[in-house]
Amino acid sequence: MGLFNFFIYLAIMMGIYGILSLSLNFQYGFTGLANFGQVAFFCLGAYATTIITLTFGMPFILGLLGSMAVAGLFGYVIAIPTADLREDYWAIVTLAAAEIVRMFFLNEDWVVGGGAYRGGAFGVGGIPQPLKSFFSPQAYPFFYLGIVFLCLIITYLIINKLTGAPFGRVLKSIREGEDRLAQAMGKDVKKFRVKTMAVGGMFGGLAGCLWAHYYGFISPDQFLPLETFIVWAMVIVGGKGNNKGAVFGAVIIIIFYHSTRFLKDYVPIEEVTLASLRMVAIGVLIVIVMLFMKEGIIKEKKTIY
Repeated sequence: MGLFNFFIYLAIMMGIYGILSLSLNFQYGFTGLANFGQVAFFCLGAYATTIITLTFGMPFILGLLGSMAVAGLFGYVIAIPTADLREDYWAIVTLAAAEIVRMFFLNEDWVVGGGAYRGGAFGVGGIPQPLKSFFSPQAYPFFYLGIVFLCLIITYLIINKLTGAPFGRVLKSIREGEDRLAQAMGKDVKKFRVKTMAVGGMFGGLAGCLWAHYYGFISPDQFLPLETFIVWAMVIVGGKGNNKGAVFGAVIIIIFYHSTRFLKDYVPIEEVTLASLRMVAIGVLIVIVMLFMKEGIIKEKKTIY
């Protein structure tokens, strides 16, 4: 039963990180925005739903919508002054923005819900799980898995619709033509970049919301830049500019990342060392994919006119 529960946990993580991978792929894979601060949306979504549902006692659906709104607004705001920057500067700004968000929640000291857990470095516990009282402890993971996969499917359909529409063709022209092609067609590149960051941020916040309600506890040290690296690995390995590739990359990396914890049962190695080697292995996987499959495992299907 323990192994079966682990597979349910693995599937939930695949769904949550699949949403996060799709959001980054929308920003980078289709538009070429080097967002190295994707974890900021993840963090904002987790904290926003915690404040809404735990502090104010609102239902889960409002926490979910609030998470998307807060993260999307943050993406919109940080994109306004940076939309004209080149790719390398964009990466630096987004990385700094993510650390600003994390440091804010690390240093704030408000009490959440009047409970035992404080904000800041102590983290926040007691985050409610939606409709948990209606299910047994054995059945609830299946219900939550259904919520996660429903959100994943909706995210996939919306992003797939956007990227397949004229809006998506403009994003690809921005990615391929370094602004010049889109500008030649009379498109406002800055507005499209701002919209892309806002939409990607919304779905990043959705992933953070689902993650917070599943674990029931959040703290700033869970939203380190390492999380962004893992999501980037998903997009690169799966295939950028391809929504199926983004989801497939999430599946591969999650299996790779979580299943290696069982090696300690067969190999005489300390857990701390194993955690470090796990990241080394993911790095090696990225190098192998970049050498032999430069466009990822599932290549982008480019339309030839």
